[in-house]
Amino acid sequence: MTAADRFNSTRFSLWINSHRGRAFRLVAGLAWLAFAVVFRDHWWGVAAGVWSVLPLSAGVFDVCWVSAALGGPLAGRSIRAAQGRSTTAVRV
Repeated sequence: MTAADRFNSTRFSLWINSHRGRAFRLVAGLAWLAFAVVFRDHWWGVAAGVWSVLPLSAGVFDVCWVSAALGGPLAGRSIRAAQGRSTTAVRV
């Protein structure tokens, strides 16, 4: 079992790659972006603006950067499909 498979079988991955998790990533990205706009004259505002790209892009494009970094699938749809097969096999 690869590191990506181990990650994608965790409860956190099940949640973060669900539709609720996608909404959370969008809200988190918007919150970081709002923080960046408010503090745009400080270095931490610029850092927050750069950081906001990760959750925003993950939510908008339905991707999982952690899974991709571990060598797994990038698309949330692919991850959910694989999770559905693994949870079905466990339930039988």
